[in-house]
Parts: sequence; structure tokens; C-alpha cells
Amino acid sequence: MSTRRESIEKLLENTEVPLTAKDICERLGISSTSTVYDDIEHVSQTIRIKGKEILIRPARCGECGYVFWDRHVARTPAKCPKCHSEHIIEPGYIIQPGE
Repeated sequence: MSTRRESIEKLLENTEVPLTAKDICERLGISSTSTVYDDIEHVSQTIRIKGKEILIRPARCGECGYVFWDRHVARTPAKCPKCHSEHIIEPGYIIQPGE
């Protein structure tokens, strides 16, 4: 039986498209996206040893299109710094072989 983090790692390795925290919750039956965000942070550190990396499709504003390129945390931002909208499209995650 694999741990929750191992299940997240396997899911992100075997997907063709980046998955959001909500996608991961739905597919693995996890009730809290904050748990998934914490696990993604941990998984990103542990997979480096295996020569892999998590690629992040950055969050973006659903109103003005601002892209959060400079964020280095897994969590979704609360609001857009440009237009102050709270309509934020979640970041997506996928695991690829490292360079």
C-alpha cells in the first residue's frame, strides 16, 4: 500500500496534462486541497533525488489574464496584484524527468 504522497507522485508522473490540487483531490479521494499543496511541496523535494522535477503551469487571473510567473509555492494566490480580482485559475502540476 502506498502513502498519500507516493500516490500523488505516481499520479503526476502518469498524467498527460498538468493537474490542479482539486483534480488530485478528486482522483485520490483527498478531502483537503491544503493537504495536497503541502504534499506537492514535499514531493517536489524528494523526487529531485530520483532525477525528476515537478513542472508547474502557473496560476493566472481569470479576469485580466495576469500570470503568476514568480510564485515559488504550490498554493493558489488569493487575488490578482494587477486587477485585484479573486477569480484565480489554479496552477497545474506534472512530473517530468529532470535535466
